[in-house]
Amino acid sequence: ARRAENRLAAIDHYLWNPRAGAYFDYDWRRGRQRDNLTAATLAPLFVRMASAAQAAAVATTVRARLLAPGGLATTEISGSGEQWDRPNGWAPLQWIAIRGLQHYGHDALALDIEERWLTIVSHLFERENKLVEKYVLRPCTEHAGGGEYPLQDGFGWTNGVTRKLMQQDPSHQANRCRAGHCRPPA
Repeated sequence: ARRAENRLAAIDHYLWNPRAGAYFDYDWRRGRQRDNLTAATLAPLFVRMASAAQAAAVATTVRARLLAPGGLATTEISGSGEQWDRPNGWAPLQWIAIRGLQHYGHDALALDIEERWLTIVSHLFERENKLVEKYVLRPCTEHAGGGEYPLQDGFGWTNGVTRKLMQQDPSHQANRCRAGHCRPPA
């Protein structure tokens, strides 16, 4: 218990930024927090180690700075060409965000991220008949890019997260998609 308390104190000391209302990565070489907000700010909520006040601040910050038309952006960095930066979004980070926010009662934001993610995933599925590793978080016909290898089809974490979110929200349009065709609502 003592080691867990020490770890929490270190995380709050080095990673929590009360002015920004978020957790940030720490640059040990420079001895300070990095400026770039990432989806990792939601990890303390996912593992239930944030206080209620910290969780509320993170929810507000995420809504203002990371929420995109297709879900939760991975970082604020845009145009780098790296696969983990905007405009790309990744299924596991959507899951961490949604579950973390739900743990603290921020259900409206969690549902908003869920609906945005399922919508972007179902649009690509309807168009191309597949799920992929990562998604561009805006309505478009381009594939997510960046990284050292081509976009991967049928990626396990996308399949798993999408399936679980569809089970949680049976009324979402994604549940009407089968084999590249999305049926109109009944």
